Amino acid sequence: MKKLFAVSALALSMALGLAGCDKLASKPVSFQNTDVTGLQYAQDFALTDHTGKARTLADFKGKVVVMFFGYTQCPDVCPTTMAELAGVMKELGPLADQVQVLFVTVDPERDTQALLAQYVPTFDQRFLGLYGDAAATAKVAKEFKVFYAKVPGKEPGSYSMDHTAGSYVFDKRGKVRLFLRHGQGAAPIVHDLKQLLN
Repeated sequence: MKKLFAVSALALSMALGLAGCDKLASKPVSFQNTDVTGLQYAQDFALTDHTGKARTLADFKGKVVVMFFGYTQCPDVCPTTMAELAGVMKELGPLADQVQVLFVTVDPERDTQALLAQYVPTFDQRFLGLYGDAAATAKVAKEFKVFYAKVPGKEPGSYSMDHTAGSYVFDKRGKVRLFLRHGQGAAPIVHDLKQLLN
């Protein structure tokens, strides 16, 4: 009887100990960017990367994904965002290998596979450029509620693109978690990505 009681007490203390561990493991995260957990859009995409490989979000399961919409001839928002994300990768150190940055072009007319292959990896060799035809671009923009529009230039055939300036972040299970505001600097992004990586 004493032996049975001792075993029961040990089992109970282990169960309580595990329950305590579980509480520690499920400690709520505290983000500095906009928490969009449970968003009913921005679920997936079907595009081609700058190496010519067809890609969907499922290809990056096990990594935290940062997805930014822009175009290679963008004079300001796009290069500053990409440089900022390159800085984030440097600050993350070895953890950066668990992060995938995706640059989705909203200018498929000019942003060819070759141009994306030249542009995107200059910021970080691990970054991938994604593109589709006009229909695929429109579809992914609609799914992610991203605005983009052609703005005619002074010369015939020249134009710029107005577009949403923020980025989406997905956790390692492929669930959308954050919307990053443009121009806030690397520190809040590093903080939030560490929350998702740990």
